[in-house]
Amino acid sequence: MTLLIDPIIESLGELPAQMTIVDAHQLSHLYHPTFPPSAPALIFNLNSQEIAAKVKLVLLTMYLPEHQVKLIQPTGADELIALNEIDNSEAIADGSSLYVPPLGANTSFEEFQELIAHLRAPDGCPWDREQTHLSLRRNLVEETYEVVDALDAQDPKEMQEEFGDLMLQMVLQAQIANEASEFRMEDVLNGIITKLIARHPHVFGDVELSDANSVIANWEHLKSEERKTKGEESGILDGVAAALPALGQAEAYSSRAARVGFEWPNLEGVLGDVEEEIREFRAEKAGSAEQEAEFGDILFALVNLARWLKLDPEAALRAANGRFKRRFAYVEAGAKAQGRELKDMTLEEMNALWEAGKSKSA
Repeated sequence: MTLLIDPIIESLGELPAQMTIVDAHQLSHLYHPTFPPSAPALIFNLNSQEIAAKVKLVLLTMYLPEHQVKLIQPTGADELIALNEIDNSEAIADGSSLYVPPLGANTSFEEFQELIAHLRAPDGCPWDREQTHLSLRRNLVEETYEVVDALDAQDPKEMQEEFGDLMLQMVLQAQIANEASEFRMEDVLNGIITKLIARHPHVFGDVELSDANSVIANWEHLKSEERKTKGEESGILDGVAAALPALGQAEAYSSRAARVGFEWPNLEGVLGDVEEEIREFRAEKAGSAEQEAEFGDILFALVNLARWLKLDPEAALRAANGRFKRRFAYVEAGAKAQGRELKDMTLEEMNALWEAGKSKSA
C-alpha cells in the first residue's frame, strides 16, 4: 500500500517535525511501539478494522486508552477519536491513516539521555560532572534496595518513582562510559538485546521447550556454550556476583548447581540436611571458628530449603525483620504506658508484652 500524502497534509496542515512514519501492518506484529512517545507518529496502511484492533493493542502499551488520535481518510472525512475506539470506526478503509499526537515532553528514553548528557556537560551540574563509575557505586546499591522496598510494599506509585531513580544510575553510568570512550548506551542495548534473543531460541528460533524448567536448563546450556566460544573455562558458579548479599549469593549458588543435577531428590532430603547441619553446629565448641563455619552451613541449608519451597529467603527475612520491629515497638509502648524503662523490666515482663504484641500485629 502506498502512503497517500495529500490527504495527510490537508488534514494536518503540514507534517510535524520529528514525526515517525510506520506501516500499520508492520506495527501490528509488534508487542510494543519502537518509536518515542515524545514525538508524533503517523501510521499508514490502516486498511481494516482487524488491523486497527491489532495496532490498538500495541499502542495501548505506551498510550492511555483515552489518548485522542485522528483517523485520516482519503475522502477528507477525518475523525477525532479515543485510541481505544479506533477499531470500532466503520470509516476505516484502503488509504486510511492514523495520526497519534505526542504524549508531550519528558516521556522518552532519548530525552532522558539528553538530560543526563546536559548535566555532565561543562554548563551542567558540578556534582554530576565530578562523578565516576566508582563514586556512584553506593548510590547504585542504595537505589536498588529502595526498589526492593517498593516491591516488598507492593506499592505501584513507589515502584514507578524508584524505578526512575534506578534508571538514573544506569543512564548516568553509561554517559560516563561514553565520555571516556569505553562504551555507549547503544552498545549496552545491543548487547542485552542480542543476548536475550540468543538465549530464547524457543521464542525467536525453532527450539521447542515445554516448561519453565526446560527453559532454565537450556539457558544454562547456552551460557556454557558462550563461555566456551569466548575461551573462558569458568565454572557454573563463577558468574554469580561476589558483591551479592550473602543470602542472594547462596540462593544463586544452590540454584545453579541444581540446574545441572546437583540436587536433593526430594524435600525430605533437604530437611534432613538442615537437621544434620544443626547437629554439627551443636557438636562444636561454642564461639569457635568451627562453630561459625557450621552456622554458615545452617544458613546455606535454610536458603536451599527456601528455594525448594519456592520462597524468597531475602524477602522472608526482611518480612521477619519487619514483624520483629513492629512487635518490639509494642513492647516499648507497653513499657512506656506503665511508666517504666525496658532496662528495668524482667525478661518475663517483656515477653508478656511481646506475646500480646504478636496477637495484635501480623
